[in-house]
Amino acid sequence: MAQAVEAVPRASDPKAVAILAKNIYREFRAGGFNERDVMALAGELLELVASDVRSERAVREG
Repeated sequence: MAQAVEAVPRASDPKAVAILAKNIYREFRAGGFNERDVMALAGELLELVASDVRSERAVREG
């Protein structure tokens, strides 16, 4: 992949998120990953988000 992103501003703009997703996808595919790999990446990202949500919920519920 091209370069690591050191600091990413918080994105609340759906267009910004879509652009970021497209760039990640293009870099991933250009790196030789296939469709199955892209789906695995998406699943891993969703699991990370779900884990964060569970952790935040546990902290709030005490």
